[in-house]
Amino acid sequence: MNHATTTAAAPRRLRADAARNQQRIVAAARELFAEHGLEITLDDVAERAGVGVGTVYRRFANKRALIVEVFEQNMVDFADAADAATRNPDPWLALVEFFEYACKHLATNRGFGEVVLELEEDPARFAEMRERIRPSVAAIVDRARGAGAVHPDITTTDFFALIHMVNSFIEFAAPVNPDVWQRYMAVALNGVRTDNVPRRPLLAPPLTDAEVEQAKSAACLGRRR
Repeated sequence: MNHATTTAAAPRRLRADAARNQQRIVAAARELFAEHGLEITLDDVAERAGVGVGTVYRRFANKRALIVEVFEQNMVDFADAADAATRNPDPWLALVEFFEYACKHLATNRGFGEVVLELEEDPARFAEMRERIRPSVAAIVDRARGAGAVHPDITTTDFFALIHMVNSFIEFAAPVNPDVWQRYMAVALNGVRTDNVPRRPLLAPPLTDAEVEQAKSAACLGRRR
């Protein structure tokens, strides 16, 4: 009787250990993707999580599977934010709302920026989310253009290009000033607005000369690696 009880309890303990390992792996991957982007390896994840690399491979067949696990909810939230912005009654503020949401989340998560803007051969779930996001963004831009809030030749692809431009500056400035992206988000919005809406204030100060040189050095170091 005691032996049967002991035998039955063992699998439950193993399942709990496996669940804890998976939580540690996903938490470690989330941190590493946010800090370094998608170029990290499963060995990096294993080291950060404090588990053997074999444990990582038992839970995730490859890095793509881990990317889906880490970023699926982010993609859902991104699509929801685009949908929410379409319901803002002010066409210009709707565009500002989603643009600010996108820039803010890319600024705090380098890997997410790559998933949204650069990931090739999307996992099927991400491709579905992208297809859901595009018409919402098109509606946001079309409504702002129709209301005379942005220049008449601004298109949806321009909007994504602006997000990409701000994200590029985020990567450049992050080592020295992780908050200065807010200034360049405002610069980008001011570049597409018409005189029908007020200019966005440049609340964040510019990079100093020293910060520019430090950021350039960090970028060069990253390329040499």
